[in-house]
Amino acid sequence: MTVVPAADRRFEVSMPVVVIGAGAGGLVAALAARAAGVDVLVLERDPVPRGSTAMSAGLIPAPATRWQAKTGIVDTAELFAADILAKAHREPDAAVVMHLAETIGPTLEWLADAHGLPFDVITEFLYPGHSTYRMHGLPTRSGVELIERLCAAADAAGVMIMTDARVDTLFADPDGRVRGIGVVRPDDSRDEVGCGALVLACSGYGGNPAQVSRHIPALADALFFGHIGNQGDALVWGEALGAATRHLSGHQGHGAIAHPHGIQITWATITQGGVQVNRDGRRFADETRGYSEQAAAIVAQPGGIAFTIFDERIGAVARGFEDFRQAEAAGAVLTAATIPDLAERIGVPVANLTATLCAAEAAQCAKAIDAFGRDFSRAPPLVPPYRAVRVTGALLHTQGGLVVDTDARVLRNDGTALPNLFAVGGAACGVSGSQASGYLSGNGLLSAVGLGRTAGRVAACAVKAERVPHGDDAHAG
Repeated sequence: MTVVPAADRRFEVSMPVVVIGAGAGGLVAALAARAAGVDVLVLERDPVPRGSTAMSAGLIPAPATRWQAKTGIVDTAELFAADILAKAHREPDAAVVMHLAETIGPTLEWLADAHGLPFDVITEFLYPGHSTYRMHGLPTRSGVELIERLCAAADAAGVMIMTDARVDTLFADPDGRVRGIGVVRPDDSRDEVGCGALVLACSGYGGNPAQVSRHIPALADALFFGHIGNQGDALVWGEALGAATRHLSGHQGHGAIAHPHGIQITWATITQGGVQVNRDGRRFADETRGYSEQAAAIVAQPGGIAFTIFDERIGAVARGFEDFRQAEAAGAVLTAATIPDLAERIGVPVANLTATLCAAEAAQCAKAIDAFGRDFSRAPPLVPPYRAVRVTGALLHTQGGLVVDTDARVLRNDGTALPNLFAVGGAACGVSGSQASGYLSGNGLLSAVGLGRTAGRVAACAVKAERVPHGDDAHAG
């Protein structure tokens, strides 16, 4: 990945706004730019747009939405912002947090009204760190549906998407203004495209082992359960242009990837009362802290393996998610009528598992806080038949990145904005701070979709403003 001086380079083709990456952030940015009246080109390195979005559950947190109001949920942007900052130990930029909290609800309603995305709010369970029910999703609760609907909306809106197009070069002026990009095709042919504004929506560096080892050593040997295209391109380009970076150790982990099936298991299996044990049949952490921080806890267990244990009541909730249904179909979800039977099926010492589950049941019956600090007051005890999934911890995507302002403009170290460069989603420094524990459920798509709309609108307006003649030029000809 390189940045080359633009000098007097001329581009045969030029677009007002170019977006690198056709995940949720890039497609929402493109839709917003089109809505503002400018043409957009989206460049995607894969044959089909998917990215990290398709590997997620497609859930987006938002406060004060009409879907919440319909179900009687009272929520505000201020409460949502407070939850984000509390989970992230008050590390994120409070102005960016508040901007996202205020704009994400209207953004989801715009996607529903203008582009037909049928969101609703999940009320079956509360995600860790959220004060109320505010997670919104599509009917299948899958990122695949989200990306497919956004692609369809982009096509209907006249967004040009070029696939199998890997950007490897930016052409820029000495002041950091990007004049164009270089694209390489699978057959090694090349194209160069000029741009009025550039939106980096190519996510973070989770697929780059060297950068993961440098910034997140605890997960250096963990499964990467994100998109392999997340190679840190935005970081390389941004730093070459003089951009500031922040919270590069921040990330979203996940403590429930079915192994060896490679299917994400919804955390409802935990929030509704399930537990995790290691190969010794013992619990090892407060699972309800969050699925992100649980990833490293599992990686530290013998063999990097744990077992998520729940019951049919919880399984019925989990079946609302496409990924869980796929896990059942693949045979990843085991069933056992008794604790000894369960111990045999998952291969752990029966005495240890019996003691562990009996202790959890006692805490649940007493509505008590256990030795790990887990509050068992919100869920009833597990009852047979039991369910279990063999899982490992994984890195899903990184949360640190290029520093942006509330207009999604990329900032230099002195706080000034680069002339026409924007970053969204994993390419930007998100709102999770520097630690895995700072990740509040949904922060990834919040940053992608929320900053995506902002970047598209602001980029389009900036390009249009540059076209308007000023002073004597307004009367020329």
